[in-house]
Amino acid sequence: MYALDRIKHELASELGHLLKANIKAVDFVAPPQEDLGDLSLPCFVLAKELKQNPTEVAKDIAKNFKHKFIKDCSAAGPYLNISLSDVAFNIILANLVKFDANFGFNKNGAAKRVMIEYANQNTHKELHVGHLRNLAYGNAINRILTANGYKVIPVSYINDFGINVAKTIWWLYHKENIEARKILAMGPENKGYFLGQQYAQSVEQIEKNPEQKGEVAEVMKQLESRRGEIYKLWKKTRQWNINQFALAYKELDIKFKTIFYESDFIKEGLKMVNDLKNKKFLIDSEGAVIADLEQYKLGVLVVLRSDGTALYPVADLALAVEKIKRYKLDESLYIVDMRQELYFDQLFKLLELLGYATKFEHLSYDYVKLPSGMISSRSGNIIPYEDLKDMALEKAKAEIAKRHETWTKKQINETARVIAFGALKFEMVKVGSLKQITFDIDTALRFDGFTAAYLQYTYARIQSINHKADKKLKQTKVDWSKLIDKKEKVLIMHLSNFPDTIVLAGDKKDPAEIAKYLFDLAQKTNDYYHAVSVLKADTVTGAARLALLNSVASIIKQGLKLLGIETINEM
Repeated sequence: MYALDRIKHELASELGHLLKANIKAVDFVAPPQEDLGDLSLPCFVLAKELKQNPTEVAKDIAKNFKHKFIKDCSAAGPYLNISLSDVAFNIILANLVKFDANFGFNKNGAAKRVMIEYANQNTHKELHVGHLRNLAYGNAINRILTANGYKVIPVSYINDFGINVAKTIWWLYHKENIEARKILAMGPENKGYFLGQQYAQSVEQIEKNPEQKGEVAEVMKQLESRRGEIYKLWKKTRQWNINQFALAYKELDIKFKTIFYESDFIKEGLKMVNDLKNKKFLIDSEGAVIADLEQYKLGVLVVLRSDGTALYPVADLALAVEKIKRYKLDESLYIVDMRQELYFDQLFKLLELLGYATKFEHLSYDYVKLPSGMISSRSGNIIPYEDLKDMALEKAKAEIAKRHETWTKKQINETARVIAFGALKFEMVKVGSLKQITFDIDTALRFDGFTAAYLQYTYARIQSINHKADKKLKQTKVDWSKLIDKKEKVLIMHLSNFPDTIVLAGDKKDPAEIAKYLFDLAQKTNDYYHAVSVLKADTVTGAARLALLNSVASIIKQGLKLLGIETINEM
């Protein structure tokens, strides 16, 4: 149990005994304003139990409640506000130092096996800024649930066999697409970009000539037959994207237990379809095969087209069963954008009807926009991942070179790498998943405001203070009683809330809770070391202040790590 939890439990137990009432540790919350105290107890529920007025209850407690952890109690209407004693603050600080890098981790998940499926890119398209939200969000959820004590199994599922793939292959193979065939023969320099352009062109071509949809359907059938020139072309170009994805995952420090491919589950999925038809879970309808889910207000899920080609549920059903069997899952999370919400409701209902008890959940997220408008692979209005990465790196290098004229190229490049990738990830997780993002690279790389660079700079500034501090200051035994400034108390309380933030982010499956916490911490820290001196204070006071700042640095580093972001010692 972390120190603040212990303090809340003791206060709840003592006050409950005093009032002969049921009071829980979770009833104590942070006040809405820092000047009101360190903890607050809303008295509405308590007053109802005691059959008294909540304002009077708060007043009575403030007058009579004494405890070694309480410095002062005051009532503000129906709220009891508590200022903690030095004894309480000493316990909190000792707790921070004891746990250090593991501070905030818990075992709430009880090692339950949770699979997170994300990075569901389509092959034969280009990886772009819109995909980055999926990657950053999934990676952060993986880390946050792990910190909450779950046994997390991160996997990727690559859509390499759908109709969108068939469109790209059809257009690559089309006799009118002479230029593409020439480039294809030589091997394009940027293979992902080339395939993305071909997909956009295929959509444009079909919109002009709708009758060519039949040709695309024929290509899909040839792919499903797994033989012939079309299939060979698919294998060759598919590998281009797989290589591109692998490089991006490495750059973004994203690791998977397993990578699944849609093409590996079509055959087993078609067997399942036949079995489900025999059991009347699926039915024929106007030549297609469907799941009629109208009675559950979920409409109709089409599984096979009228031409016999497979839709997403074919592979998804087979994959879901494989996941459960192979990994014995308690829960299976799917991180896919909000456009697929109905589809996943339908898929999960079908799995429920088939008798699978695993908890399935769709974690949806809203779109990423550019200042120029909505991202669309169809229209080509995208920023390719490669271009975005290069742009971020170059801008970061320019800023670092300007700040450090004497640095070597190696120093500049490494610092720019940490800053650039931190910016790309942070912008994708700093707001709730259901909020739309307008991505602007210049804003993302700012060293002030709600950015990764601001948090990284706060960390680096503390390292700079450590570097400048003399040995005597570092070796002096820490006397926490020297931390008497109000800003120090505010910082300590904020640090003590980090475990609750990890729990909240895990419960809500929302990395933005971590991001907001870190931003508040950085602001309080900057406010603090602008107001007090560490290096010019007397040795004992300076040692205590330095230890406090090092606890801040440890939490910033740990919090950013939960978001998949690195820190750096000098910026």
